[in-house]
Amino acid sequence: MGNKLSGKDLIKLGFPKNNAINIALGQINRYRKREKKESILTEAKQVLLHPEKFKGDGTWGKVAEGLVNPVQVKFNQLKTTRAPFSIFGENEIDEQAKFQLYDALKLPISVKGALMPDAHSGYGLPIGGVLATENAVIPYGVGVDIGCRMSLSIFDLPASFFKGKDHQLQAILKDNTKFGMSETHKIKADHEVFYRDEFKTIPLVKQLLDKAYKQLGSSGGGNHFVEFGIVKLDHPLPEWKLEAKEYVAVLSHSGSRGLGANIAKHYTYLASKQCPLPKNVQHLAWLDLNTHDGQEYWMAMNLAGEYAKACHEDIHRRLAKALGKRIVVTIENHHNFAWKEMVDGKECIVHRKGATPAAKGQLGIIPGSMTAPGFIVMGKGNEDSLQSASHGAGRLFSRAKCKATFTQSQIKKVLADNDVTLIGGNIDEAPMAYKNIHTVMNLQTELVDVLGTFTPKIVRMDR
Repeated sequence: MGNKLSGKDLIKLGFPKNNAINIALGQINRYRKREKKESILTEAKQVLLHPEKFKGDGTWGKVAEGLVNPVQVKFNQLKTTRAPFSIFGENEIDEQAKFQLYDALKLPISVKGALMPDAHSGYGLPIGGVLATENAVIPYGVGVDIGCRMSLSIFDLPASFFKGKDHQLQAILKDNTKFGMSETHKIKADHEVFYRDEFKTIPLVKQLLDKAYKQLGSSGGGNHFVEFGIVKLDHPLPEWKLEAKEYVAVLSHSGSRGLGANIAKHYTYLASKQCPLPKNVQHLAWLDLNTHDGQEYWMAMNLAGEYAKACHEDIHRRLAKALGKRIVVTIENHHNFAWKEMVDGKECIVHRKGATPAAKGQLGIIPGSMTAPGFIVMGKGNEDSLQSASHGAGRLFSRAKCKATFTQSQIKKVLADNDVTLIGGNIDEAPMAYKNIHTVMNLQTELVDVLGTFTPKIVRMDR
């Protein structure tokens, strides 16, 4: 008896000759390949006899679903009319980003959409796109970097602390932050996120635990950063116990690293197989939340969001320890995620791909560029924007265009003019690549109130 399981083995057990067998083989050969064939067949027999008992199971759930209530794969046509939508800052947004939103609004599952003033075209949903759907989640509506987020820590230290400490603060950033694919911290930290059930029950996620552990407290490449700067509080909240003045702060921007990227890739593939769409919108394939894969992606996505939060916590903890100072206020938010929220009186899945949640009273941080201020904001709960705001200034030049347009010496001059020190960074993240953040903020006064600003001083990025 060979140890590799085949379709014939399952048919002999009594499995129907349908897709459930292919699914079973795929799951088993991927996640249980080291186990004895006999024990897997014993389990398979139980699944066949009592499929309903295995519906939430990591390995067998999809097989059980195939036996009880198979996912119907049918080609989805787009609707001829768009779901209602609002665009903020229409004149600042490229046409392609608008057309991407218009296409998304024609999906049979779409309920309502919005485009933020920093929007530009992306894969699937445009960056700066918000889309509410009915009981379905679009992996590419969340994006590859699940839980990409901002985190701002304010120290009870006056801005004058920076004077004469340039080299010391640069050294602290260099020594305590890690970027890109290969850098990780020598001394690893533990975190409660690693003990969550999803790391035990979802086979794909289980395989990613080691990677997640190694990468904790590190940041990605591209536009991800950690920076020291000055926070100017104009309207501090009473609970912060801080006066309206200038303080030392740390701002970080990154997401869920390899964990999120692998989750995104896996479930995007599954969505594309279960939800065939016309070619121009195939990136918008969705998973029904009543299916095994839909439920599993939802759990995995939420785990990736918690992991991204844990990464920021670790970054800020390391920097606070190196400074020898205590963080007094942290303001943070995701801007690549999906949430269950009420939209016009019914529960929907709200995808924000490069958009800041801005429910009434909700705090957030909207960065500018490395030479422009970021803004501490409080949401106004505007229904037209699906309670969202921009996630930054938004790109004016694509990465490729930056490389063709700008030079290192131009970037150095702009940094010097703004008294900013940059460690790492590439031409494609040139400050000039971004829209004017003040223009963007002026276009969303009905979405958020501004409580203060953050001005970067020492910026660290991937090389």
